[in-house]
Amino acid sequence: MRGRSLPAASIFLLRNVTKAFGNVSVLKDINLRIDSGEQVALVGSSGAGKSTLIGLLNGTLYPTQGEVCTLGQNLTRLSATARRQIQREIGTIYQQFHLINNLRVIHNVNAGHLGRWTFTKALLSMFWPLEVELAQRALEQVGIPEKLYEMTGHLSGGQQQRVALARALVQDPKVILADEPIASLDPERGRELMDLLRDLSRTTHKTLVTSIHSVDFARSHFQRVIGLREGRICFDRAAHDVTPAMIEALYWIDRPGDVGVGGRWKD
Repeated sequence: MRGRSLPAASIFLLRNVTKAFGNVSVLKDINLRIDSGEQVALVGSSGAGKSTLIGLLNGTLYPTQGEVCTLGQNLTRLSATARRQIQREIGTIYQQFHLINNLRVIHNVNAGHLGRWTFTKALLSMFWPLEVELAQRALEQVGIPEKLYEMTGHLSGGQQQRVALARALVQDPKVILADEPIASLDPERGRELMDLLRDLSRTTHKTLVTSIHSVDFARSHFQRVIGLREGRICFDRAAHDVTPAMIEALYWIDRPGDVGVGGRWKD
């Protein structure tokens, strides 16, 4: 790609990106482009660099080398104010939920407004909830409208993950990033959440990037699958083009000294 600018449809562009923590390079020479409206799954074993890549995309991490552009801007070159404005367009859902259990659901959902609310408005909302209709609509979208005033700590894990998603919807971002969103959920709740993420991305036309261990979900719920292995992109294909051989190559590792055995599966 020529020049320094991004096409209007591009959301993320990574050029020759390496990310190291101390002397350990977690991502190495990553070149990647994600366009508006895409649903992208990041797969790979634990330690492959999926969560680090999510952190680079949302600007909570900076590359050690190379360039990460988000919505046409290199976040490392922006002022703190301009960087926050770009980051408001990115909603991130984490495995740990990051909810406050001793607050009612509406307050956790309204945390999605904090990037644009004044301190005074945010403080007022703690005593007299604001934007109630918007919070209610977001909870309707994720299937738990009746939980609006319930204490967050009383909800199940699956319900809390839906609250985290509602918080991201209230933020009204252009992009939703989800970092292992179903890792702590049982299989049925996990499938429900993956269905919900896929359907919301399609109906709202929001770009969706999700790191996930389940290759089956990656192939059934996303348009595009990126395989990460030891910090490098092993493959980047349309979901229907991902083959069993590609998955085997992604997770299979050699076991030195085992002549004739050939290798073992990565956990």
